[in-house]
Amino acid sequence: MFKLKTHKLFSLNPVIRTKKFSSIASASSIQDNDQSNQFHNQIQETQSLAPRFYLFALTNCKNIKQFKPIHTHLTVNGFFNDMVLVNKLLYVYVRYNLMEDAYKLFDEMPERNAASWSVMIGGFAKAGYYIKCYEMFREYIRSGEQPDVYTLPCVIRVCRDRVDLVMGRLVHQIVYKFGLSTNAFICAALVDMYAKCGVIDDARKLFDNMVIKDLTTWTVMFGAYTACGNASESLVLFDKMLESGLVPDKICLVTIVNACAKLGAMNKAEVVDDIIQKQYSSLDVILGTAMIDMYAKCGSIDSARKIFDRMREKNVITWSTMIAAYGYHGHGQKALELLPLMSKNRVTPNRITFVSLLNACSHSCLVEEGRRVFSLMQEKYFIKPDVKHYTCMVDLLGRAGKLNEAFNMIENMKVEKDVGLWSALLAACRIYKNVEMAQKAAESLLEIEPDDPSHYVMLSNIYAKEGKWENMAKLRTQMTSKSLKKTPGFTWVEAQNGVHKFCSGDHTHSESKAIYEKLESLIEKLRVSGYVPDTEFVLHDVNEDVKLGSLYAHSEKLAIAYGLISTPEGTVIRLTKNLRVCGDCHTFMKYVSVVEKREIVVRDAKRFHHVRDGVCSCGDYW
Repeated sequence: MFKLKTHKLFSLNPVIRTKKFSSIASASSIQDNDQSNQFHNQIQETQSLAPRFYLFALTNCKNIKQFKPIHTHLTVNGFFNDMVLVNKLLYVYVRYNLMEDAYKLFDEMPERNAASWSVMIGGFAKAGYYIKCYEMFREYIRSGEQPDVYTLPCVIRVCRDRVDLVMGRLVHQIVYKFGLSTNAFICAALVDMYAKCGVIDDARKLFDNMVIKDLTTWTVMFGAYTACGNASESLVLFDKMLESGLVPDKICLVTIVNACAKLGAMNKAEVVDDIIQKQYSSLDVILGTAMIDMYAKCGSIDSARKIFDRMREKNVITWSTMIAAYGYHGHGQKALELLPLMSKNRVTPNRITFVSLLNACSHSCLVEEGRRVFSLMQEKYFIKPDVKHYTCMVDLLGRAGKLNEAFNMIENMKVEKDVGLWSALLAACRIYKNVEMAQKAAESLLEIEPDDPSHYVMLSNIYAKEGKWENMAKLRTQMTSKSLKKTPGFTWVEAQNGVHKFCSGDHTHSESKAIYEKLESLIEKLRVSGYVPDTEFVLHDVNEDVKLGSLYAHSEKLAIAYGLISTPEGTVIRLTKNLRVCGDCHTFMKYVSVVEKREIVVRDAKRFHHVRDGVCSCGDYW
């Protein structure tokens, strides 16, 4: 299939006649399938037809039965050499995804131009024939045709989608060879390709060297940095774009809103909100929903609800996003209150809605409510639970200490078990120190994903908390033999109009000396107030002094210390943690909120913690 043929190219002199053009043109508007035969007969009445008619007819074809006869008459009446007409016919085949027919036509063409190659290369890319797209592109280059701004981005997008960096670099060389390295459209595609392939430095280098950067290129770069985990650089670039005088459109704004959400940058979120309000009097579904998610992930559930209430139009994704936001902020009852409001507004909940509702019940320990939602989903809305719904239920039961019920649900469920399901059970076993069940969960996890270090780390932490150092050492040895490494913990804090990143024992910050001095004095204050460090969270078999030193240098504590010295008194300190917040750091925050009279908002990998006056919104349940 799709075997390229090599043959000499030739051309014929076109014969153009216009008999009965007007009468036949009127027939080309026929759309009903039942009238296709009449359309075919009218074409046969004329021996020679003008190219303009064929072009008009091809443009207005509504089904396969209409354009197949045109192909025949183009050949019979001597118009097969008309490049515009044949390219149009080729395009119609590709539009209907008839790639074998398209390729046969392409192979029979007496002459091809750049448009012919572009249609075929783009068609193969769209249809998912990626290898064939590559082969066609290679033949295109060998044919001596100059690659254009339509063909190259198609191939570059295939390289992006297949994460094919080798081919991507080869295409980039071709771009340079043909002098197209200054074309903004092609460069934007290359930037996107390098970013998706994980080489963000190459993407940035190409971006910086572009003489002209249009809005699309900036937007691609924002999305690239956010996707690779460096959302703060997206926001820095956004400021530079605004300084250049470009006005963001909705696509650009949604990308930046997502960057703010990923980073949890409240100050920048408010700036972006101001820009949006100045440009748009009302919010559409996509932008409004993104802003709800942004404010929720920046720690302001009230601001998220204001956006929700402002929106004139809301779809099921909007409602589900608001429910999810209430859930991970610990407002389970408020999340549940939205379900009847959805029905009142004639919006039917879907699978994602019920995942959000069950998660909300889990984070607020609403066991009976969660059971009712699980039943309601099946009995009223006829939604069969999938593995995500079961995972939420296992998490809900496990967090509530009902480990046996959670385990039995896993054993009896009829859907395929996945990593998330067993991870939820393993996390519950860690909370309630059930080593035996933890081992069963870990064994199942390692069968599915034997090379994921987080599974080894979770079980080794359970062993460590129980003082089973030999068992933990064996797991650590297995990790070493597989060259697996624990995911490092990081904490980000928003301060000084920027976002600052810390790791455990970090001394790289420019104000590191002041941070440690503040931390030392702070710990002394907290001790007086009753804070006792919990060395159980230092998961190493070392002496107590070493444990304390490690505990005091956790990334959360360093970020809080910096927040205290770099933000005005009385203001909220906002943190983001890539992992679950440490239990001792959680206690530390509660004491800090009292001694320093500060509210601390923390977004960790599981949920939000709003710590105020010595109390956390999670109720010490996370």
